[in-house]
Amino acid sequence: MIPGHHVAAWRHPKAEAHNVMNFDFIKRLAQTAERGKFDMLFLADGYAVRAKNQTVLGQTVNTLFEPFTLLSALSSVTQNIGLVGTVSTTYNEPYNVARKFASLDHLSSGRAGWNVVTSNTEEEAHNFNLDQHLLHAKRYQRAEEFVSVVIKLWDSWEDDALIVDKKSAQFADGAKIHAINHQGEWFSVEGPLNISRPVQGHPVVVQAGSSEAGKELAARTAEVIFTAWQTLEEAQKFYADVKGRMAKYGRSPEELKIMPGIFPVIGRTENEAELNKRLLQEIIPEEAGVSLLSNMISVDLSSYPVDGPLPDLPDLEQINGGKSRFKLLKDLAERENFTIRKLYQRIAGARGHREVKGTPQEIANQMQEWFENGAADGFNIMPPYLPGGLEEFVDEVIPVLQKRGLFRTEYAGSTLRENMDLKRPENTIIGKVK
Repeated sequence: MIPGHHVAAWRHPKAEAHNVMNFDFIKRLAQTAERGKFDMLFLADGYAVRAKNQTVLGQTVNTLFEPFTLLSALSSVTQNIGLVGTVSTTYNEPYNVARKFASLDHLSSGRAGWNVVTSNTEEEAHNFNLDQHLLHAKRYQRAEEFVSVVIKLWDSWEDDALIVDKKSAQFADGAKIHAINHQGEWFSVEGPLNISRPVQGHPVVVQAGSSEAGKELAARTAEVIFTAWQTLEEAQKFYADVKGRMAKYGRSPEELKIMPGIFPVIGRTENEAELNKRLLQEIIPEEAGVSLLSNMISVDLSSYPVDGPLPDLPDLEQINGGKSRFKLLKDLAERENFTIRKLYQRIAGARGHREVKGTPQEIANQMQEWFENGAADGFNIMPPYLPGGLEEFVDEVIPVLQKRGLFRTEYAGSTLRENMDLKRPENTIIGKVK
């Protein structure tokens, strides 16, 4: 999130908020992450502004690049780091998405990844000819079929289909280019794709849902999960749950990397880290904080006293937005007895993910504990503001992890799959097509 993951990052004294639409600035961020040997640069995305009224619209950052455009540009100024974009299965079609990610994978020499989301706001529905957002269960049914069709399209070309033999006048072997002839509940797609098989076979498939439907989708299709948990015990339970579901889909646990999000607040001392946290809390406009919390729990809180408790919330089954985030925040409010203000201050940076605060050594300790105790295979790092929050992590936390032998000092290969120790998938169509 540019210029930082905190809802008021743009107000931080050190944030380069004026560069939010400046490619040279974003290029510098990508190259900093690559210098830190990050697996990937991950772009969140949505199809509507995140504001309920003009006041909040004016207080928050609602301008962001479309992922394919930006990631394609970044592919030309980076060499190793993965390029992962968020694309919704609710407001797109499989053929377009398969073609775009195949293109990005070729342009980046095998560094593309797709973060599969189903979208979760009514505002997005209103931008796509709909009065109401598709029901949660229906969104995941559509997503299951959507991912399946995309994979078939990526596999519609065999790896060696391109021949380019001028003498024999044969550019490709037509017998190795296959129609997929998909007929399903949601989609009818003939194929084949009009671009050859991606460099990685399939771009890496990432998923971020933690509801029951989300966990099933991830167990069947995902290779990376971004998830949000507050405690070690919750993260361990989720980790074991999702990996335990994979066998029924013929998959082994190492085929899926689980990466909880963390929001690092770094200081040279504990006191400095605490002061940095207080600054982040102080710069949150009240209306923006309430709006953020309202969006995340799918309940409008604007009419309630900000220093009072949360109102009685609906049952989980009644929520048609993000179910896992609703439950996480409801549980957090009840556990900590938070007012609306205290809750939005708590989540304005991490947005439901875990905040880790302290010196570089203390932050490394917390990451190591989760990694070594069955709660995480890695982490999604969410800097409070940019560029400083990322630079501090790369320059101060990464060296601690490297010295402990917990993190790479060089990239293992040239593709995202190689660097994440994920196998290149076999073609799903070969052997099924006569």
